[in-house]
Amino acid sequence: MKFRPCIDIHNGRVKQIVGGSLTDSGGDTAENYVSDKDAAYYAGLYKEYGLTGGHIAMLNAPGTSQAKASKAQAISALNAYPGGMQIGGGINAENADEYIKAGASHVIVTSYVFREGRIDWDSLKRLKAGVGKEHIVLDLSSRFKDDGYYIVTDRWQKFTRHRLDKSIFDVLSGYCDEFLIHAVDVEGKKAGIDEKIIDILAGIPYTITYAGGISTLDDIRLIKKAGAGHIDITIGSALKLFGGVLEIPEVIECIR
Repeated sequence: MKFRPCIDIHNGRVKQIVGGSLTDSGGDTAENYVSDKDAAYYAGLYKEYGLTGGHIAMLNAPGTSQAKASKAQAISALNAYPGGMQIGGGINAENADEYIKAGASHVIVTSYVFREGRIDWDSLKRLKAGVGKEHIVLDLSSRFKDDGYYIVTDRWQKFTRHRLDKSIFDVLSGYCDEFLIHAVDVEGKKAGIDEKIIDILAGIPYTITYAGGISTLDDIRLIKKAGAGHIDITIGSALKLFGGVLEIPEVIECIR
């Protein structure tokens, strides 16, 4: 089990937001914390702690002026910690190598490989051919709907037809090195984890990082026990450096 830190960038600023409130316009986005420090500062901090495999998330819709500002911040963070962080947000087969060359260990994709609610195999194959599966993380962030959890795309606004279960991991494991799962319904709320998603992930034999709702050391202990130590975690809003209460050293010690 590893602690993988994050840097979420929205409108060119490092923020922590309530995940389910994110929209294309960004006008109704609920913010937990807006930092006065830039992304490179946080990347440098994570480097000092020796934390690897964290992710940088560019949260604006691609092609907007806000997205350009967020990309500039993201590139500065990659330059500050070469090989130490992953990056997601508007990644595709055409631009993925740019981020790898800028210092990303992996690129993270969701919407590019899920089109009209289904897996776009051609896009996924092009991405794999472009940077290699060893540099790809597939983000299977999910929300509850009707009879289960379904993968969501486009800043978590659109449901796909694919349920979060072992079969989808098996199908996609040949195209990526790791998986990232945000429990969107609890993301950014600091109100506890989604235990039902943890139960699903506990039986998955691949490298997985869970994000969403972690707010106490007891949450970490629960994930560690349920996943027998193989589920990695991301913590955002609950960290003291993002306005929460948890210190990075105590999180590291709890996992250790």
